[in-house]
Amino acid sequence: MTRTIDTRTVMVVLSVLTMVGCSGASVGSSGPSVTFAPVPTASSATAGTGAGSGSAPMPAIAATTTTPATPTPATPATPAPGTASATTPTSDGGTATTSPGGTPDPTSVAPVVAAPGPTPTAVIVDFAKVDLPVGISSRPGDERMFVATQDGTVVPVAPDGTVGAPVLDVTALTDDDGERGLLGLAFHPTDPLAYIDYTAADTGNTHIEEFTVAADGTFDAASRRAVLEIEQPYANHNGGQLAFGPDGDLYIGMGDGGAGGDPQRRALDAADLLGKILRIDPRATGDQPYTVPADNPFVGVSGAKPEIWSVGLRNPFRFSFDPATNDLWIADVGQNAWEEIDVAWAADGGGRGANFGWSAFEGNHRYNDEQPTTAAIPPIHEYAHGDAGCSISGGARYRGNVIPSLQGWYVYADYCSGQVRALQIVDRAAGAEVLLGTPGAVSSVSVGPDGELYVTSVGNNAIGKIVAA
Repeated sequence: MTRTIDTRTVMVVLSVLTMVGCSGASVGSSGPSVTFAPVPTASSATAGTGAGSGSAPMPAIAATTTTPATPTPATPATPAPGTASATTPTSDGGTATTSPGGTPDPTSVAPVVAAPGPTPTAVIVDFAKVDLPVGISSRPGDERMFVATQDGTVVPVAPDGTVGAPVLDVTALTDDDGERGLLGLAFHPTDPLAYIDYTAADTGNTHIEEFTVAADGTFDAASRRAVLEIEQPYANHNGGQLAFGPDGDLYIGMGDGGAGGDPQRRALDAADLLGKILRIDPRATGDQPYTVPADNPFVGVSGAKPEIWSVGLRNPFRFSFDPATNDLWIADVGQNAWEEIDVAWAADGGGRGANFGWSAFEGNHRYNDEQPTTAAIPPIHEYAHGDAGCSISGGARYRGNVIPSLQGWYVYADYCSGQVRALQIVDRAAGAEVLLGTPGAVSSVSVGPDGELYVTSVGNNAIGKIVAA
């Protein structure tokens, strides 16, 4: 069944399950009976307390639990197109649909195909050699890029491609096993702080941790502070992306927990942090390790996790904010047939409460039949598994200064095919695609500190730079 690409009412009824922490539940009218692993909640997820052999010991900190400081909800903003709602029990035993924000959801028109435009002329050239690079982050005021490696280091790379000594080493805490390892890095936009996302070597759980950063860019190992731990039921679909948004909050990409097909139906469950984009202020407040922004869509919704920003994602391993528009671009890895690119337009709320469809849909195509469909926002672009690949790696819109013909195009890659492609975007519509190169096993396409795009390849242990042909 193919998803209809027409004007649609964007309203979903999400089952806000009350069995969190229970030993088992039957999920969905036609879904299998499944056993729930203990699900991390805003009150039960524990901050990391141990360090691996050879690592700096965890300092004594007040934040020994990940119970967030949730403020009294402010008057919510008007929900964006695609804003999700939650089904909550009523006193008479029925259910009532509550839309975060309390106003009716508007409608959304799916994108059409853009008119052809000038073909960009760009190529990928060698820039630096780094083992197992999974992502690039920029530090405010620093001309160097900082590269996260899957085995657990952060290394600086100068504008001429010179690779410096590691500024952080957490190899004792994580293993670069399959989809696990050090997966994300982000620097706070105003404070001398950095945050990492890694899977723990002993449990496989996702850990978000904070470090103080010195003026020279080195991380103070003794300052290590646990922000959030999220239980991972399987070894794959860990997400991993960290990015500060234009609002100064930290956005966290969480996969659906793994295995295949969203077996516990977590992605559309507002009572579960998996299969989501989360949004928090990660700085400690009093004895709380982080704060939930008051305008998050599920703040005050009974049974829902207030950290959730968007739902319905399978494995948003890489996402980015367009610096020109503040739109949120998400490359969501597909199951067995389709890869997709999702967009949360800033003018429509930037993904606040948005539902991107998984696992009711894979791309534009029906997947789990019993999952609700009416709110699913269709991707701006999808491609079938085959010669183009089988695992998307995002991805950023080009806003640099040296390739005018590439201006505004979304550049992304596929891990399986190794291809890097540019997708034309005009007025919320996708158009032509151009192959820029095939560096192999691409883990990310990221914006560097100079505003240009760089490609990390774990297959080649290399970083490439996209330049004018």
